[in-house]
Amino acid sequence: MIILLDAMGGDNAPDATIKGAVKAINQIEAEVCLIGNKDIINAKIKEFYGKNDISEISPKLTIQNATETIEMCEIPTQAIKHKKDSSMVVGFNMLKEGKGDVFISAGNSGALLTGATLLVGRIKGIDRPALAGILPAYKGRLMLIDCGSNTNCKPINLLQFAQMATIYNRNTFGIEHPTVGLLNIGTEETKGNDLVKESYQLLKEKAEELNLNFVGNVEGRDAFSGELDILVADGYTGNVFLKTVEGVGKLVKRTLTESIKKNIFTTLGAIPAMPSINSLKKAMDYKEYGGALFLGVKKPVVKAHGSSDEKLFEFTIKQAEQFVKNKAVDKMIEEFENKENREMIKDKETIENKE
Repeated sequence: MIILLDAMGGDNAPDATIKGAVKAINQIEAEVCLIGNKDIINAKIKEFYGKNDISEISPKLTIQNATETIEMCEIPTQAIKHKKDSSMVVGFNMLKEGKGDVFISAGNSGALLTGATLLVGRIKGIDRPALAGILPAYKGRLMLIDCGSNTNCKPINLLQFAQMATIYNRNTFGIEHPTVGLLNIGTEETKGNDLVKESYQLLKEKAEELNLNFVGNVEGRDAFSGELDILVADGYTGNVFLKTVEGVGKLVKRTLTESIKKNIFTTLGAIPAMPSINSLKKAMDYKEYGGALFLGVKKPVVKAHGSSDEKLFEFTIKQAEQFVKNKAVDKMIEEFENKENREMIKDKETIENKE
């Protein structure tokens, strides 16, 4: 297995990507190919590890040269079209041609989603791919889908988000009937805007047919109870929710640390509780959960956080290996390309067009 890593993507690249790959390489079975400017990467290898070649660190580490970089401020479609030798485009083409098994990037989100859709291609039967992020929950984890790729959605999109997340949870975490909730401002089915109310009815109607364990509307405060496996939202709402959760996590960790270090008495008093405190810190750290999976395209793609450091890249690389091993993409292709699913989309679009 070969993991393709965009070495030039992200706020802390290439330092964080290189260090993350080096940390992860002995914890995984796969090879890691860093894609980016070879001269820059080699100079960093010399600076960080005193080696003239990356293979001296591990024979499982290689470099694929790419002379261009897509910057965060660039217009996605233009960047993908004109920067053919960018680390992102080169990575997508390698993935498409079978020269790698999964592609990771912390670069321009819009360009990543555009490239994945246009260069790698959507799975037939899926209207829109979506980003699925993993978040901590009480004694478990929560998958949030969509967490940023589709700001304007239709009910059919939210239904398919639930389907994709269910397939992933079933094949990755062994949860046969993962619970699915719809993010809303109240639990009543009459609450929310038109999109949420229509999505609720569609999920309720199709749950049995599509083997979805739909439990209804879920308020944000109840999402982390441990009773929910999947939280469905449109990309705009989901991204606001995600960033808020990350911010609260940082606030809790910072406040807790400052409280412990306030004076000698608080520090001494915290010593017996340090195992529990460290456990809480770890549970609140989104870096422990890797990147967001881009579900709905023909090959595995992972979006790492734009501000990823070496620790987050390390976890994301390990997560990407599991993404390939569990064959969730193959399962999605199998389910979504069947005739019944395509007919359902066609019928729904016909109804929407009439309206």
